Amino acid sequence: MAIATQNENLRSWEIDKEHSSIEFSVRHMMISHVNGRFKKFSVEGKEDISNVEKSSVIVKIDSSSIETGNTDRDNHLKSPDFLKVEEFPEIIFTSNSVQKVGDNFKVSGNLRIRDVEKPYTFDIERSGPITDPYGNLRQGISLSGTINRKDFGLVWNMVLEGGGVLVGDGIKININLELVQLK
Repeated sequence: MAIATQNENLRSWEIDKEHSSIEFSVRHMMISHVNGRFKKFSVEGKEDISNVEKSSVIVKIDSSSIETGNTDRDNHLKSPDFLKVEEFPEIIFTSNSVQKVGDNFKVSGNLRIRDVEKPYTFDIERSGPITDPYGNLRQGISLSGTINRKDFGLVWNMVLEGGGVLVGDGIKININLELVQLK
């Protein structure tokens, strides 16, 4: 999605979807991790090059585009037990602050999953900008963090006979974006 700006201190970027991803990982049976991703998403952002802390981002995820490599599991994750995609088609993160921490950043904002919105902070790693072989300015942005699924009412689980539960509470989130500056 394109980001248009009028201010000379703001850079406008377009997401390169072929080189971007939104992925997650959750503990399974307390012994391994199940990985997944969302295939459909959009990102809107403004980068203030004179003061990065004035930058902002909105990430919108099509919750029905969840994919874990197992159709039955994907359908269960789309059901009322988890994402309830028929009623809540989007997961949305809207930033309200960016802070510089050493060479990297943290972005804080509100994360909405289903009908629950909670404040969360994610780490940001920024790479670039660089000029590609075609003369385009590009940069990489990686957001990472862990959320607690129970914060959003995603409480379905199954107790295992030997102890523990089927699905862990913590969900590791990794958003990797490659951006191209609009000319």
